[in-house]
Amino acid sequence: MTDTQESSNEKSKTVVVGTSVHRLDAVGKVTGQTAYPGDIEMDGQVWMKVRFSDRAHARVVSVDTSKALAYPGVVTVFTASDVPHNEYGLIIPDQPVLCGPGSSVAGADIVRCLADHVALVIAETEAAADAARDLIEVVYEDLPIVTDPEMAMQDGAPLLHEKYPNNILNHYRIRKGDMEAGWAQAAVTVEGVYQTSWQEHAYLQPEAGLGYIDEQGRVTVVVAGQWVHEDQEQIAHALGLPLEQVRVVYPAIGGAFGGREDMSVQIILALAAWKLQRPVKIIWSRAESIMGHHKRHPVKIYAKWGADAQGKLVAAEAKVIGDGGAYAYTTTKVMGNAQLLVTGPYSIPNIHVDTYGIYTNNIPAGAFRGFGGPQGAFAAEGQMSKLALALGIDQVEIRARNVLHDGDLASTGTPLPLGVSMAEVIEACAEQSGYWQKTANGWQRKAAEQPTNPAKRRGIGFGASFKNVGFSFGAPEHSWATIELYGKNEIEQVVLRQAGAEVGQGTHTAIVQMAAEAVGVPMERVHLISHDTSQTGNSGSASASRLTFMSGNAIRGAAELALKAWKAEERPAIGVFKYRPPPTTPFDPMTGRAEPNFAYGYVAEVIEVEVDMETGHVQVIRVVCADDVGRAVNPALVQGQIEGAVVQAQGYSVMEHLISVNGAIKNPFLSNYLIPTVWDVPQEVKAVILEYADPIGPWGARGMAEMPYLPFAPALAAAVYEATGIWIDSIPMTPDRVLKHLIEAGKWHVLD
Repeated sequence: MTDTQESSNEKSKTVVVGTSVHRLDAVGKVTGQTAYPGDIEMDGQVWMKVRFSDRAHARVVSVDTSKALAYPGVVTVFTASDVPHNEYGLIIPDQPVLCGPGSSVAGADIVRCLADHVALVIAETEAAADAARDLIEVVYEDLPIVTDPEMAMQDGAPLLHEKYPNNILNHYRIRKGDMEAGWAQAAVTVEGVYQTSWQEHAYLQPEAGLGYIDEQGRVTVVVAGQWVHEDQEQIAHALGLPLEQVRVVYPAIGGAFGGREDMSVQIILALAAWKLQRPVKIIWSRAESIMGHHKRHPVKIYAKWGADAQGKLVAAEAKVIGDGGAYAYTTTKVMGNAQLLVTGPYSIPNIHVDTYGIYTNNIPAGAFRGFGGPQGAFAAEGQMSKLALALGIDQVEIRARNVLHDGDLASTGTPLPLGVSMAEVIEACAEQSGYWQKTANGWQRKAAEQPTNPAKRRGIGFGASFKNVGFSFGAPEHSWATIELYGKNEIEQVVLRQAGAEVGQGTHTAIVQMAAEAVGVPMERVHLISHDTSQTGNSGSASASRLTFMSGNAIRGAAELALKAWKAEERPAIGVFKYRPPPTTPFDPMTGRAEPNFAYGYVAEVIEVEVDMETGHVQVIRVVCADDVGRAVNPALVQGQIEGAVVQAQGYSVMEHLISVNGAIKNPFLSNYLIPTVWDVPQEVKAVILEYADPIGPWGARGMAEMPYLPFAPALAAAVYEATGIWIDSIPMTPDRVLKHLIEAGKWHVLD
């Protein structure tokens, strides 16, 4: 390349990182042209239906499939004996693919929850498979059930997994400082018991997919998920196949929020297609989806905090108990995050925390946006707000006096990675809310304007938190990208291979923007190949707010190598790069000391609510959410993530009440499990986007999709307290629950 040509290319570079370009998938999704797993058909396909367990805990004595096999149109029925290696699990392989006798794995004849699969019916039509499923006769030997995590921890409780005495999957500790000395310094202490509940992901498309044998003889599964290569590994393990004999492809993904991180239909589709050598399709009903995939962890937290007369925190103690349900899923990591967040983003010299993940016969619990953070933050921020009240200090002021800065030791006994912006985020949120102002005497707030309706009261609450970026606690972490440059004298086309899952958050748009920026071409020249294990390397999961951070760094590395090859006149010029962030470490088993994460994002929220003192209804009027995203690769997408997280957190906090009795979900429909609609969303969600560059983030970017979720529930609780004078330490705050608190406190207001 001549100097003139090189100069011309430099001048033609288009700045795309930091601009709100339209989403790449917008038109296809709006017009209906984009195919989701449930839309895809193949000639000669058959249909699958799952026979779920009829018991929350029982030994499967026998499975009689004769009547089902005799039903017209039925092709076959698969049971536990048909699975070569009958186990799976994202972190711990503790769940059978199919439960029943004849399994290759000991203990797989036991069902431990109603979400377990007992048999698969394959038929020529969906209707035939559905009818035949009910003809399978299963004989059970009932076993005792336990659905209360605290009871499950007791000696003599029914045991779900022999390897885990007292059903304790994990127990983490933090032992920092001297608790006796800490309590002696406290001018005031506050205690609370905080309770959160299950939450259903409620993504747009229920579980669906197609399994078939591709032209190269590979078992291929077309499905919606969050990590194609992890799906591939779990399928290969269960089927006993070499990894290269399994292919996973994601078409459009109808939402996820963590709900597609664990297996649902992937392995059973692969099993049926492999056994039959025919295409096999499945679509779960909404009820099957709600009953069949994991939920957010219900967590109970016992907390005691102390502060001196100036509002400086001196000690914090917590016991955190998470209901993991029947199988591990991601409980060990979720509870690790809960432990990290249960003392908040504050400098506390003396800390004592015990955190447990417990097996029960409830629906398994796993990843959900925030990943243990919302539960921990609910308690931490509740304690901070109560301390502020007890000391007569403003909510923002007490946080400003205690917030972590660069170099301060977190609960783990180590400082957070450089770039801590919690203080700046709190300040920006308070100022942008219009309710607070900073004076020579500290932060002060004006009172909430009360409604004219005498039955309604308004209140304002504040919350702050932080969220890890990337996998934590020593989990292996990397992201792979390839960039191929095509053309003669100038770069005419860029092919980007990057497997990060597009689950509706706009990732593919953002990574194409970053590739264009890194190479120095307009976005239109970048072609993305993704979501196919046969064409991409492992890029990790669409979780942990990691994709922008990890993919961006991988893309920058690949672009640098490709441009170097281009200058050496290689055509095509190819760069392959695997990005590895700084290592993290697990909790020390006795002290909790760790370097748990390599990056964080920081968030604060102000919430204004209106409480109807007659009905108990809590209406969220206004939310101001300040997020340090490091660098907004696409500001419009960031704003969308903030608004979406706020509304989803609103559902978690005030509406979504999953009812489970003896392990059975009693409201598995969106008609009786209520999520926010357009009529419920706040009148205003003000997104305050801050850009304090992360030292190692691509273009300074931090991950941010989960951050706005974390402080919502505690800020809401503080606002409800201000409106009613009552602390409600359990969510969701549905009208009946709020009304009960109002009546018990003698504050129920009825108009004449």
